[in-house]
Formats: sequence, structure tokens, C-alpha cells
Amino acid sequence: MSKPYADIGAIRATQEAVGKQPALGNVTFNVQGKSSGGLAFVGITGPLVQNGKADDSRRGKFTLISDEPASLLGGDTGVSPAEYLLQGLAGCYTVTLASMAAHKGIELDTIELSLDFDIDLNGFLGLNQQVRKGAQGISVDVKLESGSATRAQLEELVRELPLNSPIHDTLANPVNVKTRLA
Repeated sequence: MSKPYADIGAIRATQEAVGKQPALGNVTFNVQGKSSGGLAFVGITGPLVQNGKADDSRRGKFTLISDEPASLLGGDTGVSPAEYLLQGLAGCYTVTLASMAAHKGIELDTIELSLDFDIDLNGFLGLNQQVRKGAQGISVDVKLESGSATRAQLEELVRELPLNSPIHDTLANPVNVKTRLA
């Protein structure tokens, strides 16, 4: 038998801790960086702030490079911003699925995701004001395998996934994004 994706005991302990101290639920993720020429951006992880306290153990731990493919005028030196967005959603879906399955006593043997980000560049390029600048749609195909769950249970996990994923919620609902000159 494979190792479960998530430890239900750890999940419940975290729920209990945040339940007793709701401020522990206030977390800020940070990325800092700069353009590296052309359309490329190099970012590094910054501190993780929880309950007003900075954890510097993540500062500079990971480097993220974004660029556009050559066909979209980039240097193709890194993952495109759209692919990073899909990675963020996929990562969150994996965490959420593993947590939900553990909570329901389901052991998942496989979690595989295939994601698409559809965009009409006529909006971004200012060629058609009727076309939004962002994604026209995002689709996700989820493959789950489990020796302990029925197809109906797996379908229920996928149905509940958008209702429980913080990144899905962020993408699907308006969020206040403040952009200012530093």
C-alpha cells in the first residue's frame, strides 16, 4: 500500500491550533524579484508571514524564472506567467484533494492533473476592446486512482474541489489587487 498523500492527524492538529488561535490563519506569501531583460522576470521567495511573524527560512530558498515563449516574443528562458498560474492552481488542487481525501478516509494512489489556459491575444494586444485581456477559460482534467474508494467517491472529491481550493477561489472571485509605484 502506498503512503497517503496527506496526514489527517496533522491536518486536524492544524485545524485545532487555528481554531484556538484564529490569527494563526492569517498568512502572507511573498515573492520578490526583477526583470532580467526582455520579457523575463526572476523572482525569489520571500519570508512567509503568519500571525504577523516573519519566517525567514523561505527567503531566497526558491528561484522562479518567468518568460514568454519565443513565438510570443519572449526569450523562452523560463515558464510563462500563464503556466505559473496553472502550476499554482495544480499545486493547490493537489493539496486540497489530498486533504479532502484524508479527511474522508480515502487513500489516493494517484493524483494527476492536466490544465489548459485559453487566452485570446486580441484583448492583451489592444486589437479588440470587446475581448478581455486575461484568460477566456481554464480547464482542469483530474485523474484520481484509489484502491479504497469508489468511482462515486472520487467524483464527489472532484465536485467539491473548486469549493475548497484557495487558489480556485482566488481565480474565480474578485480579489483586491493593489499595484503601486514603490
